[in-house]
Amino acid sequence: MVLKTAKEVLKIEANAISKLIKRLDESFIKAVDILFYCRGRVVVTGIGKSGWIGNKIAATFASTGTPAFFLHPAEGGHGDIGMVMKNDVMLAISNSGETREINDLLPPIKRLGIKLISMTGNLKSLLAKESDVTLDVRVDKEACPLGLAPTASTTAALAMGDALAISLLKKRGFKKEDYAFFHPGGQLGKKLLLKVDHLMHRGEELPLIHSNDSMKEALLEITSKKLGVTTVVNGKGKLCGIITDGDLRRALEKHQDLLLKKAGEIMTTNPKIIKASSLAVEALQVMEKYSITSLVILDKKNMPEGVIHLHDILKTGIV
Repeated sequence: MVLKTAKEVLKIEANAISKLIKRLDESFIKAVDILFYCRGRVVVTGIGKSGWIGNKIAATFASTGTPAFFLHPAEGGHGDIGMVMKNDVMLAISNSGETREINDLLPPIKRLGIKLISMTGNLKSLLAKESDVTLDVRVDKEACPLGLAPTASTTAALAMGDALAISLLKKRGFKKEDYAFFHPGGQLGKKLLLKVDHLMHRGEELPLIHSNDSMKEALLEITSKKLGVTTVVNGKGKLCGIITDGDLRRALEKHQDLLLKKAGEIMTTNPKIIKASSLAVEALQVMEKYSITSLVILDKKNMPEGVIHLHDILKTGIV
């Protein structure tokens, strides 16, 4: 019984969305053009379940390159209409098209002279008549067996909102780098925006010794900088190698007088490097490929500029 009901709900809502496809016409193109050429913000409004759908649509617009916010129509009638500006566009959602709180906003909207796009299931409603463009989101029936709870109608409105947002995204030439810009706190944003330059240790934090320094000095540098590695430079200050704690362990097995040896005798030559402008996720990929935990960053003169450690990347939550 439960599965039968669930399947019926999904069939009704899938059918509602499927029928939207057949109704797409010049009105949809006009709506996209109005939104695309809007010089202000898209003000999405709706009340009840349509309000929750409106909130989601506004959030989708905002995260995909179309400035938008949600205006509660009841609050709009009590002062919040002041947030609406002349260059804005309003997108109103009402299945009946006769929602009093939304219709009460129509006079001030008209006085402001802004474009009004509506999504409604009643093309003969006041909202539809007052709109510059009306998108038909009517459904044959709700998934609710009582025909009361907004179900298929809100699903249809949500799908139409997504169609608008994605059509705008493509029309704007919106790229994943743009999406990441609006999601800097998310994993995708970090992968596409966070660079080695943001995470590397530099200045006094950079472990550095000269090739003629003793291994005792190398050990002290590795220990004090707490990165498990030190860069090694030649007389001209250019990178000639690195010494890791792994190198130290291996050298201890070979040399009883290790601390008396020069860093240049123990160092690993040709260490893996990466550019400061590279993405942090690219640094992680190099580390994984070569099973290492540190990379060196060089300046234009091939002098060590910084070191990035595996832990620096993992702390960001990039993976």
